[in-house]
Amino acid sequence: MNDIKNIRKKIISMILPITFENILQMTAGLITMAMIGRIDEVSISAIGLSSRIYNLIWALFKGVATGVTVIIAQSFGAKDFEKLRKSVKQAFITSIFFVLMFQIIILLNSKPLLMIFNPKDNLLSHANLYLRITTLSLPFMVIILLIAGIMQGMGNAKTPMYVTLSMNAFNIIFGYILIFGHFGFPKLGLIGAAISSVLSYFLASLIGLFILFKKTNIVKGLSLKPELDKQLTLNIYKLGLPSSFESVFWQVAAIILTRMVLKYGETSLAAYQVGLQAESISYMPAIGFGIAATSFIGQAVGAKDFKSSKIYLKEILKGSILITSFTTALLVFFPNKIMMMLTNRPEVIKIGALYLFIMGLVQIPQNTAMVFTGALRGAGFTQIPMYVAFVGLWGIRVPGVILISSFFKLPIVYIWIVMAFDLVIRFLLSMILYKYKKISNDKS
Repeated sequence: MNDIKNIRKKIISMILPITFENILQMTAGLITMAMIGRIDEVSISAIGLSSRIYNLIWALFKGVATGVTVIIAQSFGAKDFEKLRKSVKQAFITSIFFVLMFQIIILLNSKPLLMIFNPKDNLLSHANLYLRITTLSLPFMVIILLIAGIMQGMGNAKTPMYVTLSMNAFNIIFGYILIFGHFGFPKLGLIGAAISSVLSYFLASLIGLFILFKKTNIVKGLSLKPELDKQLTLNIYKLGLPSSFESVFWQVAAIILTRMVLKYGETSLAAYQVGLQAESISYMPAIGFGIAATSFIGQAVGAKDFKSSKIYLKEILKGSILITSFTTALLVFFPNKIMMMLTNRPEVIKIGALYLFIMGLVQIPQNTAMVFTGALRGAGFTQIPMYVAFVGLWGIRVPGVILISSFFKLPIVYIWIVMAFDLVIRFLLSMILYKYKKISNDKS
């Protein structure tokens, strides 16, 4: 009984900061979207298009950060602190090198990349400008992802929370000043939103680096000379790349989905973009439970404590379902009110509210699947979530949306239904494959 109490206490001590962190991030996104939603629909759609390209790079390095979390968690559980420190070093060296390459590619090819969506000239011009500015924040974004992955792997969720808190506070303050032109600054609108994003990432990354290198013992005794450990780097990317590909599957699918939704008009795309932001009320807090599953089950597997891994999963699932039940009620019963907080465009509210209602019905399967896939990653089975995502996105969601929008030409509500069906299938696959792998059994 004491073991269960201690496990619950550890889960809560990690879940609360992560949940608070995600709520902060969600709130900042909602506030920014609310500010942009007061400008025009083109600006909302421009952010949606450019974010698809930006998020591709985010997805790649989020996967790398996940690989780092797994290595750190298992090293921490096995008390192999030398491997832990070297993993930190290799992650930073390789990630900064690769992100600078991607940054140059996007800056040189921003307009051709956005042409994937076949936008009208006015929308293309706005999206291109926004993308070129926000691309400058990519190295800082990667630094923040790595710091979060490192600290969460050791069960420290407070440091990423502080970094996210600072980033979102900066983004709201700078956004308010630059978007609307307060305190003597010019009214920059969409450009102001882009500049505030870059500034917030930059300042938050400096805070994160200061905490990592000055306030922890992670780098104590580790040479800062840029040496490459090939085997350790390969291990990080072997674990991380499946998670990267999983995220990339989603981002590439999102590009196709965005283009399909754009066929219904810029108002529909704006509604979809605002709806996605509003949906974060549910899935952003739940992300923390998936991260906790990765961290704690990774530590348990590293320590070969398979009994604890079973208890961790059970307790994390309970918490996830409890929180999701509340957020599901918000999306299902108050979709119009949620949309009205983000935009004052009646047609955007109407279309977006329908999206929120349908997605609200599948929040429990979606968020429960996050816990199962997080547990699989923590145990080292990072390829399985990638396969699950591939089946859901490319076996159901993308083909279904293409058929509905291009061949049957059905109303947009059927696109929302296909998306919901995809989430249910992924939940079932994640649960079945987790049980098949028998992670809580030392013979797995």
